[in-house]
Amino acid sequence: MLISLSVSCGDKQETEPPRPAPEHSDSFTFFDIGKNTIISGKVREGLNKILGDDAIEPRNIIDLEINYEGFLKEYFADLDKLNKKLNSPLGERVEHNTVKLMYRYMQNKNVSFDYVELVYSEYTRRPVLIKIHFKKDALNPLETLKQKYGAPESINWGGETSKSLYWKKSNDLLILSFVPDRFGKPKCQIIIYFKNALEKLLKDEQKEKEKTRQERTKSGKTAF
Repeated sequence: MLISLSVSCGDKQETEPPRPAPEHSDSFTFFDIGKNTIISGKVREGLNKILGDDAIEPRNIIDLEINYEGFLKEYFADLDKLNKKLNSPLGERVEHNTVKLMYRYMQNKNVSFDYVELVYSEYTRRPVLIKIHFKKDALNPLETLKQKYGAPESINWGGETSKSLYWKKSNDLLILSFVPDRFGKPKCQIIIYFKNALEKLLKDEQKEKEKTRQERTKSGKTAF
């Protein structure tokens, strides 16, 4: 049975989700979480009812890469360029002014997810990235996504069990990937890139750094 969620599926009746976003959304949603959904106690409470308790992690590294090293460079050059801006060319740890909600231990046995991660900008309190990993026995969510967003583009990058399908809406991107595990059985995962939000995060961080630099310079002139 396909369930009436934006990006999920399963063969059992799901817990009733929060009110979904309108059908003609200009971007992607996960339950009622979209690009303009501000993080709040109410939002977290709604997700907790479905996914169980969350773990919160402030200030995070952000790695946009998926499937294998170089996938974005080969197929999504704009995201690869953005990923390089988010990270150090020397491999140093770069923490961003974000908050991450993670759901690892699903208390509701009927949900189709193995792991869910939502990353929010601390400046706008809106999401920049959503990652969803499905359980091994979950049904293929492709039909649900096609009904919601139309026919996808396809990338065959590693044989019969290694492929990705993607949708673009208003500069945002949703990628559904089938990645084989060590036994060759494909596992399903989805990532939603809110590209404008990621670019704004970088700009907001740069403004904050410049403001701090100017304040230190002013303070130095005053002291000496």
